[in-house]
Amino acid sequence: MYFASLNCPTLDCPTLFALATDETTQALLIYTILHGLAFVVFGLIGALVMAGAERYPMLIFGLVILFTAFEVFFFGGIVIVASWVLDEVAGWTIFVGNILAAGSMLAGVLVLLCLVLLVAEALARGRARFSRIGAGAPRAANPIRLGRTTIAAETALIALTVLALGVPGWTIVRWLWIGGTKVWVLDDIATALGQTIGLATVAAALTTVLAFPVAWVAVRSSGVLARVVEGANYVTSSLPGIVTALALVTVTIHAARPLYQSVALIVFAYVLLFIPRALVNVRAGLAQVPPGLEEASRSLGSSPAATFLRVTLRLTAPAAAAGASLVFVAVATELTATLLLAPTGTNTLSMRFWSLSSELDYAAAAPYALVLVVLAIPVTLVLFRQSTKVAAL
Repeated sequence: MYFASLNCPTLDCPTLFALATDETTQALLIYTILHGLAFVVFGLIGALVMAGAERYPMLIFGLVILFTAFEVFFFGGIVIVASWVLDEVAGWTIFVGNILAAGSMLAGVLVLLCLVLLVAEALARGRARFSRIGAGAPRAANPIRLGRTTIAAETALIALTVLALGVPGWTIVRWLWIGGTKVWVLDDIATALGQTIGLATVAAALTTVLAFPVAWVAVRSSGVLARVVEGANYVTSSLPGIVTALALVTVTIHAARPLYQSVALIVFAYVLLFIPRALVNVRAGLAQVPPGLEEASRSLGSSPAATFLRVTLRLTAPAAAAGASLVFVAVATELTATLLLAPTGTNTLSMRFWSLSSELDYAAAAPYALVLVVLAIPVTLVLFRQSTKVAAL
């Protein structure tokens, strides 16, 4: 006989057992290997479905169907090919183990891919310096003539613009025309707009502020610890929003019940999800600040705080504004974590759009889509201006 902590001999569920026969050992080892390989394939497919659920929450049902089909296929395969495994491993423990392993496997695939990209980015970045004092001597740009491919290139760009802007624009206008004036419920739209702007503004400001110390460590330190501190933020953000939201729900219910479904919790979730969008911009801005200017300021008697406000922050402001703009747009359109963590009564633009479109009332959802597009226009202009602005004293 044998015993197990969960009777679940999967690769990610540690099993403690006492062996009595060689047949038991062989059954457990073969099942573990096959089960692990099956979960790798299932994890890759499930990770894609879960990532798509960020934008289309209805795919959650597809994930449930996928998991059910996987279970049926796996149990059917065992019954047909290796029924002797069920004699050694209890069937219900396999099912429980699969449920526990599925969540970690789906998120683990995304984390693994993120780690691979982080290592590749660290190797490609090297130790190059990006800061200098003065404008320098710009290299003359030599345009490359496209020749016979000019028409094809311009046609491709025009087609891309039409598909990216024309198709959604035409769809929104069409449903607004079908719905008429009755779909414009101004009180509901104003409430959703106010809540969206409030949450997005607070989250963008807090995320950008918290990105500064992480970017400072990443730029001014070159050790392993600095890379780990920076990379940890990307790993957290690589998880699907539903995984982060469910984790926060579990923690708050068991350890901090007053924070459950509070504004503080949803803003904290936004910070975890979108801090890389601010971090990459702030880091790029800090990397272009010459340390010599800060040293000159300190040598002239300025305190570290005054040096940061007058020199560092001023030179980094364009990059920080670009990062805040990206976070603002991301928060305004975020749905999954907002549905799970937002306080009762919260109705952002994306929540109202999802609610109405899930009811197939596309005409009523069209005004919220239009307001989201209009809301993104000034933020996009700020992003464009600040991203092309040259930092100067």
